[in-house]
Amino acid sequence: GASRQTFFINIWGWDHHDEVLDNHVRMLPEISLGLAEFKSALIELGMFDQVSTFTISDFGRTLTTNGKGSDHGWGGHQMVMGGAVRGGQIYGNYPTLSSSSPLDVGRGVYVPTTAVDQYFAELALWFGVSQSDLPLVLPNVRRFYSASDASPPLGFLA
Repeated sequence: GASRQTFFINIWGWDHHDEVLDNHVRMLPEISLGLAEFKSALIELGMFDQVSTFTISDFGRTLTTNGKGSDHGWGGHQMVMGGAVRGGQIYGNYPTLSSSSPLDVGRGVYVPTTAVDQYFAELALWFGVSQSDLPLVLPNVRRFYSASDASPPLGFLA
């Protein structure tokens, strides 16, 4: 049997084409408080080292405004917390925020520097998926990470 379980929480309301600043001021504290309370509960139960919590989104946002907010873009930022996390770091390459950046393909849409496949591969390995099975779980991972690599995809989990 599996030695790990998964739980999913969906928080709706992030598709901010307008009023992005007001919406973030309202919603980000809810996420922060929820994660802080969850972490405190895990520590109290002595389970923090056994749990990895991560965020994911199906799309990013443009870095330029549409007048009131932003439109759909590529990439985004994710958070990971837990006892196995090598914290206090930014993993991946943060782009130079400039309209002359080679990563800006127009209207503030940036080409991501880190693939979600790398992010998921790191989590899958922690979850117990073997290196050799990664391409079965993540068919696109070969473009960004080789199962023969000695180091983990991004290195954020111990």
